Amino acid sequence: MKILVTGGTGYIGSHTVVELLNSGYEVVVIDNLYNSKIEVVDKIKKITKKDFTFYKGDVCDKELLEEIFNKHKIDATIHFAGYKAVGESVEKPLMYYRNNIVSTLSLCETMSKHNVKNIVFSSSATVYGIPEILPIIEKLEIKHATNPYGETKIVNEKILKDLHISDNKWNVALLRYFNPIGAHPSGLIGENPNDIPNNLMPYIVKVATGELKELSVYGNDYDTPDGTGVRDYIHVVDLAKAHIKAIEWTFKNEGIDAFNIGTGHGYSVLEIVKAFEKVNKVKVPYKIAPRRKGDVASCYANSNYAKEKLDWTSTYEIDDMVKDAYNFAIKN
Repeated sequence: MKILVTGGTGYIGSHTVVELLNSGYEVVVIDNLYNSKIEVVDKIKKITKKDFTFYKGDVCDKELLEEIFNKHKIDATIHFAGYKAVGESVEKPLMYYRNNIVSTLSLCETMSKHNVKNIVFSSSATVYGIPEILPIIEKLEIKHATNPYGETKIVNEKILKDLHISDNKWNVALLRYFNPIGAHPSGLIGENPNDIPNNLMPYIVKVATGELKELSVYGNDYDTPDGTGVRDYIHVVDLAKAHIKAIEWTFKNEGIDAFNIGTGHGYSVLEIVKAFEKVNKVKVPYKIAPRRKGDVASCYANSNYAKEKLDWTSTYEIDDMVKDAYNFAIKN
C-alpha cells in the first residue's frame, strides 16, 4: 500500500510518516517547506532506516499533483498541508481561506481523476467553536469556529462530506485533533516552527533554552481553576498512530466519520509550565498578557468513539510530553 502524505515534513506529518514506514507502508510526501525544514526528510529515514519519495512543492499545484499520481500508484492520502496558526488566521484570513481550501480542492480533484478515494483529513477541535459541553463529543453540531483557521477546517470537512454524498465510494476519516505536543523519543524530529512560535509548547521550549526571554501567557481571567486556558494536550506520537488506525479504517469502506483525537484530560497553561519545570529541572519565566482573539477558555475531548471505531487510545502521559519536547530542543 502506498500513501501520499501532504505536509509530510511538518510537525504532525513527519511523525505520521515515521509510523507509516514502521507499519510497512510505502510513502510519498509533498511539502513546500513553508513551516518545516528539508533536513526532516533525512531524519525520518534515520529513525526508520527506510526510504520514501519526497516532492518539494505546493498541494495547490495541480500539475505537480498530476505528476505524482501518474508516477505512483497511490492507495490513500493523509492530508495535513495547510496554514495552522490561530492568531495569524485572524490577521490574514484571506491567506488562510485561499491556501487551506484550494489545497483540499486540488487534492480531491486529482484523487478523483485517478480513482483514489480513501483520505484521512487533518481537522481540528477548533471546529467546535465555543464548546456547548465538556468533554466534547463528535455529535455536537458544528456551527461556527472562533477564528478563520477553524472555519477553514469546517469548510474542508463540508467539502469532504459533500464529496462522499455525491459518490459513496469515498471513504473519509476526519480526525479532530486537540493539542499535540512532545516529540519523537529519538529527539530527531519535533515541533520547530520557522518563526516565533504560535503554540504553547515550542514557546515554552524556546524560553527554557534561552532563545526567548519569557513566555507570554495569554489571559489569566478565564473561568478555569487558575484563570489560564485549559486544553487537552496529546503526545504527537499518539496522534501519529491514530492516523495509521484511520487509514486502516478507510480501507474497510466505512464511508465518512469524524473522530476526536485527544486524551480526555484538560491541563491549564500554568499546569503545563509547572510540569515542564519539574520534569526537566529548568525555569520558565512568564508574564501575563491580554487574551488572544479566537481563544476559548476550556477545550478537551471525549475520545471514546475513536477507541470504539478505530481501536485507538492515547498512551503517553503529560510528563512524557514535556520531557520529549525538551529533549528534542536540546538535541537540536
